Amino acid sequence: MPGLISSAMMSWYRAKVFVEHAIFFSSDALHVIAGVIVWLLLALALRRPLSSSLPWLGLLALLLCNEAVDLWVERWPDPAMQYGESAKDILLTMVLPAVLMFVTRLRPSLFRSHSRAR
Repeated sequence: MPGLISSAMMSWYRAKVFVEHAIFFSSDALHVIAGVIVWLLLALALRRPLSSSLPWLGLLALLLCNEAVDLWVERWPDPAMQYGESAKDILLTMVLPAVLMFVTRLRPSLFRSHSRAR
């Protein structure tokens, strides 16, 4: 079983590296974009509004698994730099969904269409 887990983690890591090199924007931008897309997909799959904490927490759980794979597979000469990069990835991925989640809670009217008769 540990060999299967190790193989799955390595396959996930290789797929991520492929995507990072196949797109036109930086890894940091990819974290922001993927974070929002995955958050939206989780909200749809869980049938929860964007104001719900559940899709955001699901994104956080997936992200922590992703970062654990990165920390397990990669070996940087300076662990502090590696942990700092991981913390940056978490922040970049979670900030925009968090801001949007709180805005939908505090100002839901910004997300409704208002049709006015003129």
